[in-house]
Amino acid sequence: MFSKLYYNNDKAYLINRTMPIHNFERDGKLNMEIVKECRDWLECDHVLKTKTHFLFVVTVEDVDFDEVIEDNDVKPLKPTK
Repeated sequence: MFSKLYYNNDKAYLINRTMPIHNFERDGKLNMEIVKECRDWLECDHVLKTKTHFLFVVTVEDVDFDEVIEDNDVKPLKPTK
């Protein structure tokens, strides 16, 4: 199973689960404690909200990398026998 990527404010998130907002309403009020517990149970680090759903997501961290510089003077190795 593949997770979908969701972009919000120049950040990427992997969607672990989506759930309708009404699942977290008790007596007509939104219970954010249940949302937090669900986030922790799903091992997510963030919750995003659309008009109809909560998105339980994991933040995709930026990758640190070193620039690779091609050197045309380097000759490829010959295979050894």
